[in-house]
Amino acid sequence: MKTIGLIGGTTWVSTLDYYRAINEGINLRLGALHSAKLLLYSVDFQEYKPDENTDWIANGKKLGAIAKSLQEAGADCLLLGANTMHMMAETVTGFIDIPLIHVVDETARTLRSNKISTVALLGTRFTMEEPFYREKLMASGITPLIPSAKDRDYLHNIIFEELGKDIFRDETRQRFVAIIGELAAQGAEGVILGCTEFPLLVKQKDSPVPLFDTVAIHAGAAVAFALDDQ
Repeated sequence: MKTIGLIGGTTWVSTLDYYRAINEGINLRLGALHSAKLLLYSVDFQEYKPDENTDWIANGKKLGAIAKSLQEAGADCLLLGANTMHMMAETVTGFIDIPLIHVVDETARTLRSNKISTVALLGTRFTMEEPFYREKLMASGITPLIPSAKDRDYLHNIIFEELGKDIFRDETRQRFVAIIGELAAQGAEGVILGCTEFPLLVKQKDSPVPLFDTVAIHAGAAVAFALDDQ
């Protein structure tokens, strides 16, 4: 079994979900008391919280140094445990020789296998608006739809004001589902839960179209990498 390196803490709430998903995936494949060989570096998210003043290059270099330390400690691959942090993926990869398993690449692969050509993309304002996510999807033949500016602001704010603090309210879930409904009406055949806290807020039973859980997809890719020689 190969060793997985995970940079988490962005947020700690979803990092718990990553840890569980990876270990459950390993145990499902190998049985008995098997669990993942995993190195976790959990950052202080306040230092990386994305806003209009974020120095993405400086933060990318800091994450790159952490990634290098995980490689030196024995990690065979690297995961960034948040969708938005993949804005810095290219900078991070410059620090390491091990593969970075990119959440957008894996999500696009999953969408293609499910024959999804038009998808709602929900996440932080940066995930929805910046090209790093949308361009990779479009390069895979997938058209992303994003909510209105008002709804983008709403989603961005609940991530940092509620979900990242482990606060999950019914009112928030209802508004979230309404946003999904609006995008489904515009032609979305599925929804990318492009914030790693979103799968903790909304479940498939709540949605009129398929939900694509980026934590499950990303963790599943890490499990496949770790066990590819088993």
